[in-house]
Amino acid sequence: MQSSHLLLEEPIRMASILEPSKASFFPAMTKIVGTLGPKSRSVEVISGCLKAGMSVARFDFSWRDPEYHQETLENLKTAVKTTKKLCAVMLDTVGPELQVVNKIEKAISLQENGTVILTPDEGQEASSELLPINFDGLSKAVKKGDTIFIGQYLFTGSETTSVWLEVSEIQGNDVVCVIKNSATLTGSLFTLHASQIRIELPTLSDRDKEVISSWGVKNKIDFLSLSYTRHAEDVRHAREFLSKLGDLSQTQIFAKIENIEGLNHFDEILQEADGIILSRGNLGIDLPPEKVFLFQKAALYKCNMAGKPAVVTRVVDSMTDNLRPTRAEATDVANAVLDGSDAILLGAETLRGLYPVETISIVGKICAEAEKVFNQDLYFKKTVKYVGEPMTHLESIASSAVRAAIKVKASVIICFTSSGRAARLIAKYRPTMPVLSVVIPRLKTNQLKWSFSGAFEARQSLIVRGLFPMLADPRHPAESTNATNESVLKVALDHGKASGVVKSQDRVVVCQKVGDASVVKIIELED
Repeated sequence: MQSSHLLLEEPIRMASILEPSKASFFPAMTKIVGTLGPKSRSVEVISGCLKAGMSVARFDFSWRDPEYHQETLENLKTAVKTTKKLCAVMLDTVGPELQVVNKIEKAISLQENGTVILTPDEGQEASSELLPINFDGLSKAVKKGDTIFIGQYLFTGSETTSVWLEVSEIQGNDVVCVIKNSATLTGSLFTLHASQIRIELPTLSDRDKEVISSWGVKNKIDFLSLSYTRHAEDVRHAREFLSKLGDLSQTQIFAKIENIEGLNHFDEILQEADGIILSRGNLGIDLPPEKVFLFQKAALYKCNMAGKPAVVTRVVDSMTDNLRPTRAEATDVANAVLDGSDAILLGAETLRGLYPVETISIVGKICAEAEKVFNQDLYFKKTVKYVGEPMTHLESIASSAVRAAIKVKASVIICFTSSGRAARLIAKYRPTMPVLSVVIPRLKTNQLKWSFSGAFEARQSLIVRGLFPMLADPRHPAESTNATNESVLKVALDHGKASGVVKSQDRVVVCQKVGDASVVKIIELED
């Protein structure tokens, strides 16, 4: 008998659990975003990350300068060429992030029940009694009894490397706090998070704008991760800013939800953004621990129904220092996949973790196992019901393609697209087989020069679950008057065969435009 949620047989056949996992060309349908940093910036390690399954590289500007990140990016480009694995680039903004400044980088020990003063005087030296911060409005934002959390870069959750403080009094611009747990802070930068407190700083800071208009434009970034998105207006403002930067008008904006304010305005933010990142590190401080899973499930459901990619963070923290995740973490990754997430984002685990390649590899394996028991049938019915009738033309074609592919047990769905929208809609229905998105470049001109579109659209599908892009030869038209468009299809099928996704006698579902009509057809491959 099938359960209503999983495709597992009940009682579960234990023998099937013990069978070794089969290797496949695509490690998993769920994508992995890796943050590149000190332990993951050499060509060798990045190549390992790409082979292990990383499809988006995240550059976090909370720390280090653009020159440092540029060196890392050049290494990424080399690794992409040598491994022949496509990779998108995500720029993560700093936003209104509060930071403790520790210029001389000495370890700071804080003792439970002691006191420590947070001061906006950045000229002071960080010590066990005094922590300088980069914001002079904290004393006006907090009151006695409020909670403040300090941890290195991304909160580890480990109570010996991060500290909880309770505000005991305000002295002018200084905030005096009682230390709630003993901890040792190490490194040059610690993030400070005041729980459920609004910080009066712009979501897109002047420094962010400077980095985007120089580093971002130069490198034609695919995604902008907008830290601390609190309102839909934040996304609109960022889009307006990007639209003035030429090439970046195509950059997708992923709103990072990391506090109560963003949670309260989630629906409007989702409408404006191209995708959502559930930043569980900060959310875990703003929300009681027992509520975090509820937000995750509700937010992922909303993203899925809107057909917008959802990314979950903070899944295997312990792998920053260990070769294996905890059982709870392994289960957490699987649950994120079963809840419907498109991608898993790794932060400290790949940035300064000791095992970046192994972490990506194991997360990919867990995702692949969870995908096998993802109840696609239930999901499909739920999505069709949510979309309602009458469906739009494109939505109808996308859902029909997925239904046909499942009915005939197709090995792959091939979708011809220019903007990537049709392929994303097919992926929205979560087919059990990979979707090969063949992006047909379009020739465009700004009256000064001719250029081809397509590269952005191809790379941007690297964050969508189940979508695998391929850039077609611009000489082949996407819309064809003859119903076969054999040349492009042959190239796509050859690519599928070479990568082991399709073999002789397989069935393939093809979705393409023919003149003004959209067509879904089923092809049976010959020997």
